[in-house]
Amino acid sequence: MSLMLEETRNAPERIRGQLQRNAPVLAALGERLRLAEPAAAVTVARGSSDHAASYFAYQCMKRKGIPVASLPPSLTTLAKAPWRLTGQLALAVSQSGQSPDLVATQQSLAAAGARTIALVNTPQSPLGAASDSEIPLYAGEENSVAATKSYLATLSAMAQLIGHWQEDRLLLTALDELPGRLSEALATDWSPAIEALLHADKMMVIGRGAGLAVAQEAALKFKETCAIQAESFSGAEVRHGPMALIGPGYPVLVFAPPGPEQAGLLELTEWLKSVGAQVVLASDKSVVQRNLTLVDAGHEDLQPLSVIQSFYQMVAGLAAARGSDPDRPRHLNKITCTL
Repeated sequence: MSLMLEETRNAPERIRGQLQRNAPVLAALGERLRLAEPAAAVTVARGSSDHAASYFAYQCMKRKGIPVASLPPSLTTLAKAPWRLTGQLALAVSQSGQSPDLVATQQSLAAAGARTIALVNTPQSPLGAASDSEIPLYAGEENSVAATKSYLATLSAMAQLIGHWQEDRLLLTALDELPGRLSEALATDWSPAIEALLHADKMMVIGRGAGLAVAQEAALKFKETCAIQAESFSGAEVRHGPMALIGPGYPVLVFAPPGPEQAGLLELTEWLKSVGAQVVLASDKSVVQRNLTLVDAGHEDLQPLSVIQSFYQMVAGLAAARGSDPDRPRHLNKITCTL
């Protein structure tokens, strides 16, 4: 068994412990945010952590109605941007909390007046030290270069933060049940995707809404573990220029969990099939034309976690079937330090 597969299977129990340990900390942080609501927010992250940040951004904009932007760290480290962020929130996300560009950016944002939060998997990190609040992910040590449980733990921590910020009992209750639902997601059979994508060299991954964050993450994992040139798109964006790439036999993985985005994604799936694309559709049991079954995460805003949990297990199997080592992708290291 690869480390990647072992670690993704460990995610439900890690998240169970995380939710319990972080509940009082995030309840207090949520209260502080309610007492002084930020006018806007920015996120600071790279790679899988940046994909997770886009999940936070979507949920925050949908629920709180404040704009959220992802900041390129080079604006701090190279361009020396004159930040002015009084009354805004800066959320930094990192597994190690060590990357110099993230630390430097968080320090600059704090000096510019932002309230700063760091989500990190390594407590007492330099990034945490640069932030007003450090929230541990409690994912445990992650040895595979391809992140899995830390990404899932980042999404669950973000959902718990938003749940306490809004005092949303429905979301918080669904989070209590999430580890069991993720275990169900691990038990689903996604082998049809392995068969369909065994010889793929390029493809698209499509999601929408909060689900775009996991489509982005899935595309990255196809690249780094399977050497497939996968690109992610919103179900709305793909109807523009990217449509020109679609031809007979072109592989497309569509994530269509329950929610307001599902109808449009299913309509898009039928169009893709009509032009000859090789579509692999992941959806819930109510969608008879699905190829892969999604487990209901118990809340609309948690569906992306169920999606990516099943995906991680599948892509680890796909990498093995293609003769790749998902734990040691070529040219990659676990910690990347940039400026």
